[in-house]
Amino acid sequence: MAGGVDLHSHTTASDGVLAPRELVRLAVRHGVRVLAVTDHDSTAGLPEAIEEAAGHGLEIVPGLEINCDVPGSEIHVLGYCVDWQAEWFQAFLAGQRAERAERVHRMVERLTELGMPLTADEVFAICKEGSPGRPHVAQAMVARGYVKSVREAFDRWLHADGPANVPRRRLTPGDAVAVIRRAHGVPVLAHPGLANRDAMIPELVQAGLAGIETYYPEHSAGQIEAYLALCRRHGLVATGGSDYHGPHTGRAATLGSPHVPLEVWHALRQKARELAPDAPESQETHRPGESEPPPCRAGHPRA
Repeated sequence: MAGGVDLHSHTTASDGVLAPRELVRLAVRHGVRVLAVTDHDSTAGLPEAIEEAAGHGLEIVPGLEINCDVPGSEIHVLGYCVDWQAEWFQAFLAGQRAERAERVHRMVERLTELGMPLTADEVFAICKEGSPGRPHVAQAMVARGYVKSVREAFDRWLHADGPANVPRRRLTPGDAVAVIRRAHGVPVLAHPGLANRDAMIPELVQAGLAGIETYYPEHSAGQIEAYLALCRRHGLVATGGSDYHGPHTGRAATLGSPHVPLEVWHALRQKARELAPDAPESQETHRPGESEPPPCRAGHPRA
């Protein structure tokens, strides 16, 4: 059994392997009690996940992950407890997904120029209704036999400075923080240890950043301690999660791992309340069985 809180997971609504219901069932088997569904630029998996979780006593935290490009790297910002059903927010996400689709077209053109012919239709067939991105391009490359694994596709061709990578429409991390705050959510810097851009953290705090993903599979013990110290210094929430995408994705992640204390969820919920002080009490928590899920789903029926 892994752990009770996992605040970073993906479904087929973006680049995950499991459908929302399957993800929830797996979370239950792993002993997860609080699960954040954080698909890239999409909240399409939330209704199904919430419905499935209601029958298992599992808490679903509504979230998403927004990808941002910075020179020489990519930074991701997680958003929790967002008012995800707001029309303006869904319009923003639709625009993000449209840009993702355009980027796929540009990447397959680049790959073709590099001697690896590929079509956007092949990528979209893998993505289906999800939010298209580089993982789907990588899977298409594997299917064509250009690389042996998704990891190899990223390491050789699709990483931030890779020969087949192309920039997306510029969205800064500060922009992503602002969008999440406008949606009454809690913006959290995702897996900072992978981006090597810690110098940006004070600037993002000034922009409204409210947390740092501290407990992460690829963070060392030293990095975890450093991010905990940063959170204490800036009054941020130290969150954590597996970043689970599913089996056979080239990532050694296990749902519910690393261990994230239940107190982390308590702190995140409290931060959401602080950032949305005018939200009615009924919109702060969601308990299994509620027919109309509010923006931030919480409650602890098994706590």
